[in-house]
Amino acid sequence: MFRSAVVTGGRSGIGAALVERLREEGSDVRVLDLADGFDVADPAAWDDVPPAELACLNAGVISGVGDVAELPVEEYRRVLAANVDGVVLGTRWAARTMTPGGVVVATASLAGLVAVPGDPVYALTKHAVVGWVRSAAAQLEPRGIRVNAVCPGLVDTPMTAAVRDQLEERGLPLIRPEAVAEAILLAARDEETGQAWVVQPGREPLRFRFPGVPGPRGDGEGVVPEL
Repeated sequence: MFRSAVVTGGRSGIGAALVERLREEGSDVRVLDLADGFDVADPAAWDDVPPAELACLNAGVISGVGDVAELPVEEYRRVLAANVDGVVLGTRWAARTMTPGGVVVATASLAGLVAVPGDPVYALTKHAVVGWVRSAAAQLEPRGIRVNAVCPGLVDTPMTAAVRDQLEERGLPLIRPEAVAEAILLAARDEETGQAWVVQPGREPLRFRFPGVPGPRGDGEGVVPEL
C-alpha cells in the first residue's frame, strides 16, 4: 500500500477511479484537478504540493481537431500544456521531493505508440509522454524513484462520451476506467522502471516491448546504444 499519493485529473474518468481505488486501500490521496483550480501546467502550483510516495500524472485532454491545416494555435498550446507540461512538471516535482522508494506513473495512451490521424496533436503529446518516461527513468533510478507509463486504448470517460455510440457501432469496445486504474497500480508496484504498459479490453495489462533500432553500418554494427 502507498501511504500517500497525488493524482492529477482526479475528479473524473480514470483519475476518479484511481482515487477511489487508492482510498479503498487506505492511501492518503491528494487530488490535483483543474476543476479545483489546480493547473498542472503552472510551475508555481507544484511548489505547494507536499511529498508523496506515489504520483499518478493522469491529467489530459484531447484536441478534437483532425485537420492540421485548421489547427488553432491556442488549441495546440492547451493540449500540449495539459498533456506534456503537466507530466514534465509533475515528474520534476517528484524528483525534488520523493524519497527512495517513490513511484511515478504517467497516463499515456495507445496514441503514444501508434498513429492517430484523427487527432495528431493528441498523438504527439502521448508519444512525448512515453519518450519522457523512458528517458527520465535512467535519471530517477539512482535516486530510488521508479517511473512508468500506462497506455490504455479507448476508455469510457467524458473525453470519449461524444463518440461512444459511433465506437460501439463499429464494434470497438471501451475500457472501464476502473480497469485502467488497476493497471496503473500494477505498473506502480512493478519493480521495473521506464516501461510502457499496454491496456486493452479483454487482456491483462502487459509491458510493451520496443523494437531495437538498427545501428550504423560497419564495424560494431548493431542496435543504437542508449544515449
